Order: sequence, then structure tokens, then C-alpha cells
Amino acid sequence: MSTLSTSLPGGTWTLGDLTVTRFGYGAMQLAGPGVMGPPADRDSALAVLREVVGLGITHIDTSDAYGPRVTNQLIREALHPYPDSLHIVTKVGAIRDQQGGWPPARQPDELRRSVHENLQSLGLEVLDLVDLRLGNAEGPQPGSLAEPFETLVELQRQGLIRHLGVSNATAGQVAEAQGIAPIVCVQNMYNLAYRQDDELIDTLAEQGIAYVPFFPLGGFTPLQSSALSTVAKRLDTTPMAVALAWLLRRSPNILLIPGTSSSAHLRENVAGAGVSLPDEELAELDKIGH
Repeated sequence: MSTLSTSLPGGTWTLGDLTVTRFGYGAMQLAGPGVMGPPADRDSALAVLREVVGLGITHIDTSDAYGPRVTNQLIREALHPYPDSLHIVTKVGAIRDQQGGWPPARQPDELRRSVHENLQSLGLEVLDLVDLRLGNAEGPQPGSLAEPFETLVELQRQGLIRHLGVSNATAGQVAEAQGIAPIVCVQNMYNLAYRQDDELIDTLAEQGIAYVPFFPLGGFTPLQSSALSTVAKRLDTTPMAVALAWLLRRSPNILLIPGTSSSAHLRENVAGAGVSLPDEELAELDKIGH
């Protein structure tokens, strides 16, 4: 059994009544190219998941849409029966088509089916946390989330879901969700170069709600990448390490879910996120997104 690690960068955070390490793991990259089909090396994928738990990481992010069904089946094969300390977060609201697209699937019957498929593929009777994915591949889109979110609240009342969150959401949709039922996390794109959610992060921190950024190195211009690389070189580390360490410093409610299909890369990410960022470097990094 894995015990909750306090030696991982950032310590821990509480999602509702679930304590997780702020350094988590995103399983998306375990599927094949384009997040479709099986991994090229199944044994390696299973080894990464066992290494995640071995390192004391207690937060795994996944979705039945990855593969589809591939990452959930790998998680189950590698880790079931799960340690009590491990919490698996999944997403519903989008599926995969034959072309590798992510069409929305937010009708009540589609969401119910997705929740049951996640339960089945992960081998669970209740899902710790389900995020409702909104918007599209371009990012958050305005519009009411009431009908799909109320469907998840109904499944929560039935005992199939412990906690709820939203993903790819606008600040307005976050507020709308909170008017319907409590949420414990928001999962959006955010990083050093893409800082549209600065105000939302601070608001959520005041409310004790987690913010989970995806694409820690996504959407950088060449100029921004160059500025990041310069700081990384000065600190004798990698741009990814600096990007992860900056996120942990940015706000105590930020949880990391960097993904990788390599055990060695996973250990590098953990070590990297623990890099100390001097004030001078922090000030320089803060200029990247402004």
C-alpha cells in the first residue's frame, strides 16, 4: 500500500474530503498517437503507472475518451485493487470519433453512459471526482451548463460520484455550476504564457477550490519559449521543470498533472517541479505572459 507522500513538490491539497498530492499524473499520453488506440509499448505504460504510485503520487487524471477506453484499462490493469490513498479523477462530456476528433457528448443519456463506462473500465463502484468537460478543442465557449451539470449532480445523489468539477470552462460557467452544487476543482488550460485565468485562480484559492492547469508548455510563442529556455539554462534545468515549478509557486490551489509515457521522464518531472525559483527569475518569468 502506498502512503501519502509529503516529500513530493508542493505537498498536498484537499479535494472535498480527498487529500491528494499537488504533484499528480495525467494519463492521456499513455494511449497511442493522437490519444487513439493502444500504446506502442504496453509493458512500459503499465510500469509508468506503477512508478506513479511508487513515488507516492495520489492523484491520477484520466478519461474514458482517451484511447478511447485505453488509459482507463491500463490504470485498472496496473493498479487495481487501488491503494486507499490513490484518487482517480475522470472527465465526461466529450467522446472520440473515427477521425480522432472530440465531439461533445453532453446530453443527459450520453453523460450517464459515460459515467457508467468509466466505472466499468476503471473497476470502481464510485468515481472519486468527475469533471464536466465544456467548450471544444478551441477552448471554453460561452453558454449554460445547467442541463449537463444537473445530470451529474443526479448521478452524485445516486452515489456513483463523490465530487464534481468542471473543465474547459469560462469563469461564468464556474459560477453557474457553483450555484447548482459544490465543485472541488476547475481544470483549464493555463501556463506561464497563457494566463487568461489569473483572476479565476485567485478567486478559487480564496474558496478552497483546486485549479488544475493542462498544457504546462502549450501555446508559447517562439519568443516566450526563448525567454523560458534562458531562465532554465541559468538554473541548469529544463524548460518543463521551470514551467512546473512556477505553477506550484503561482498559487497553493494549483495541482499539476503532467503526463508522460516514460518512467524516467516521470522522475525528471517530479525532480523538476521541485526546482527552487529565486525572486529575480520569478520576476523574469512573470513577464512572459504579460
